[in-house]
Amino acid sequence: MRILLIGPPGAGKGTQAVRLAAHLSIPHISTGDLFREHIDQGTELGRNAHTHIQAGLLVPDEVTIGVIKERLTRPDTERGFLLDGFPRNLAQAQALDGILADSELRLDAVLDLAIAEGQVVRRIAGRRLCRQDREHIFHVDYSPPQVAGVCDVCGGELYQREDDREATVRQRLEVYRTETASVVDLYQAQGLVTTISAHGQVQEVLHRALDAIGQGRADAADTSM
Repeated sequence: MRILLIGPPGAGKGTQAVRLAAHLSIPHISTGDLFREHIDQGTELGRNAHTHIQAGLLVPDEVTIGVIKERLTRPDTERGFLLDGFPRNLAQAQALDGILADSELRLDAVLDLAIAEGQVVRRIAGRRLCRQDREHIFHVDYSPPQVAGVCDVCGGELYQREDDREATVRQRLEVYRTETASVVDLYQAQGLVTTISAHGQVQEVLHRALDAIGQGRADAADTSM
């Protein structure tokens, strides 16, 4: 299956993408991962992306489209793929349709994760990272440390990233709405969009996604990681 997973920051897109792709035995394709891969390999696309990322700028559409187009030529995508983080705007969506059409393919489904803005702000703004090891992550509501501001694992100081501050989160949501509404409209016109509630436990959301693409709930628990 060829699936696009779309949703605002904080909807759990990355978490669901990994589990859904594993359940379907198709590659999970993330633009962030692709940028890092090309940068590490020193490709022309990677150098171009790195220049913009270092400057704190968005990677231009033509570069983003380029890394996606290259990735979709690899043999492991023949059985399908799950796109996460692309397309972000109408130009990218139209480019993706063109790339697939060149191979006489099209998307099978677009899963739109829906979540209340207040819940997104709570999820992201409550996140705290350890300064000594950023893999140690806590949340002031959902997984608080035993001692406020102190990592349970190594005793390091916990802090809030600038990107996680409430004002920044709300700005990210506004950008998402502005950029992505046209993408959803495009695929709704093609009859591909199913909106799924992103509220609840990870497995509950995964079950909804599997139901939406006709895979049912059989063995869904096996994809937990």
